[in-house]
Amino acid sequence: MIEVKHLTKYYRDKAVVNDISFTVEDGEILGLLGPNGAGKSTTMNMLTGYISSSSGQALLNGIDILEDPIKAKAQIGYLPELPPLYLDMTVMSYLNFVYNLKKCKLPRKSHLKDVCSLCKITDVSGRIIKHLSKGYRQRVGLAQALVGNPPILILDEPTVGLDPKQILEIRTLVKKLGKKHTVILSSHILTEIQAVCDRVVIINHGQIAANDTTDNLSKSVSASNRLIVRIGGAKNEVLQAIREIDGVEKVHADLEREPGIYEFEIESDSNQDVRPALNQMVQKHGWSIYKMDLGEMTLEDVFLKITMGEGVHLSSAKKQMASGNIPESESAPESEPESEPAPQPEVESAAADVENEEGGEA
Repeated sequence: MIEVKHLTKYYRDKAVVNDISFTVEDGEILGLLGPNGAGKSTTMNMLTGYISSSSGQALLNGIDILEDPIKAKAQIGYLPELPPLYLDMTVMSYLNFVYNLKKCKLPRKSHLKDVCSLCKITDVSGRIIKHLSKGYRQRVGLAQALVGNPPILILDEPTVGLDPKQILEIRTLVKKLGKKHTVILSSHILTEIQAVCDRVVIINHGQIAANDTTDNLSKSVSASNRLIVRIGGAKNEVLQAIREIDGVEKVHADLEREPGIYEFEIESDSNQDVRPALNQMVQKHGWSIYKMDLGEMTLEDVFLKITMGEGVHLSSAKKQMASGNIPESESAPESEPESEPAPQPEVESAAADVENEEGGEA
């Protein structure tokens, strides 16, 4: 279980992350979303102990990441956006190195074999990492996060660089891992978050703007019913006729999908179903309906409405900002400062030690 309590991070006088709190239960997959500069990466870096917080707590299975960092980090498998790979090592040498680094107690050969099988890298386990494609390097990065079978997984953009087939495989793997692990998944592919995650936290201007399931967020954001309709008729005449229907709040004409057939997006009062009146209107004018769909909001629609400030207030933090109690200019910098990369040890000596150890086991 992950508990974030009033976590705050300042860079000089700028609050990049401003008093955020949320929990992730055991066996839950949480999607962490936010536009560039919102504080998302800073939050993940604080959760993993890569940087310290200015105030607040991050508890990993009850262990404070600042009070007992070694014990807390033992709970985590972390895949950063740029996987921490040593390019001159073979895949298996690298995983052996990670195994030693984490002081893993599981049976070495069988455990690493299982990890390679899960991540579909068994066939490249003897190859040098720098000769692998970007997709395979990403898989190796995921494999290092799984070494030691940590109870908590924090994955930042785990499908970057993968082809569509590999993306589906990683999504399936993440959902499988979510049954036994607590998972935080960050991605800019919103369909991926929608397909995999049980719940979504959206960070905007360093604060939590939303924290709920995708379905509940869609209902909260949209106070109207949406309808997508294709009607055969003169576009402007159809537009005017739709506007005159009781309950219609807004209508937008899209492209000509077929000769003489236009698509219209209709927003109506949430308490009123305009479909019967729409059918009557079309019959009255001698037009035809070629398509009618309920325009359900996707996660992308929700994300854009929340982060682009379209009057959506889903949390107390967002309400404070909207009311002027927390000026946006003071809540976050224009862009999120990037952390310095961690220093890496000499690869040659590390690789040599691992190769010797592997030789002793064979």
